[in-house]
Amino acid sequence: MLAFDVGGSHVAAAVCSVPGFCLGPVASAPHAGVSNSGVFLDLLYDLGMKARIGQDGIMGAMLAVPGPFDLEAGVSLMRHKLPYLYGVDLRRALSARFALQAAQVRFLNDADAYLLGEVGAGAARGFQRAVGLTLGTGIGSAFAVDGHLVTGGPGVPAGGEIWNLPHQGGIVEDLVSSRAIVGNYERRTGKKLEVVDLAAAVSSDPAAREAFTEFGNHLGEVIQTLLAGFQADVIVLGGGISRSANLFLPAVQAQLGDSTVQLRVSELKDKAALVGCGVAAFRSATGSPDPGKSTPMRNPTA
Repeated sequence: MLAFDVGGSHVAAAVCSVPGFCLGPVASAPHAGVSNSGVFLDLLYDLGMKARIGQDGIMGAMLAVPGPFDLEAGVSLMRHKLPYLYGVDLRRALSARFALQAAQVRFLNDADAYLLGEVGAGAARGFQRAVGLTLGTGIGSAFAVDGHLVTGGPGVPAGGEIWNLPHQGGIVEDLVSSRAIVGNYERRTGKKLEVVDLAAAVSSDPAAREAFTEFGNHLGEVIQTLLAGFQADVIVLGGGISRSANLFLPAVQAQLGDSTVQLRVSELKDKAALVGCGVAAFRSATGSPDPGKSTPMRNPTA
């Protein structure tokens, strides 16, 4: 099965082996220069062909995608990113390109895919109650109990989403995101730098260091106040900002105090969502797909 991770700046593809969730070579490319849906679909096709070199055939495709996205219909509802995909029937377009049946092309939320990957073969494996947080342009979230995704129940916000929950006069994403770090530094110095540049400057720039510390304080508050009801055993951090976890984890831990929850950084990193696609495909094929926003269309031939 072909797995795709559609990110904010790059797309990655790999072949997942069902039921082992094993990945072959990962093919990836940026999509910054893409301006229309046709070119984007061509990019997906090219990456898929590179990923499946040496494979006899594929039995389906699973795409981890950011929201908002109509996962059942296979139609993007995003306007703020990848706007050229808005309203496009990606299921029909991709099934035609890869010579698949429409039902063989499925979609799941990227944060759900990330947590499924960590539950199946990463930092959340073996934990009863797990939360996945993807830290990047925004904040994605997913919840799992006994290895299966949940979008309701005690301590789980509606739909398993925390980005838009109230926090300090705004919403969580205002203060826990890359733009929050960038904005914090800009307010302190009048300069606008990207997160990766700020991370590199921490050792010599107190303002950059403070921006990450404040980010960690807010993330710790969110975990302590908004996620306390779920009583997670482990919280796994992924996404681009997690690569600089050493810069903000001490502040998070300080906010959590003597909490027993384990705070871990993704073990699978950039491969987490791809592995999660494999987990989702296998569960769908065996008749036990995960519920919620990541539920793929069931396909017994996956």
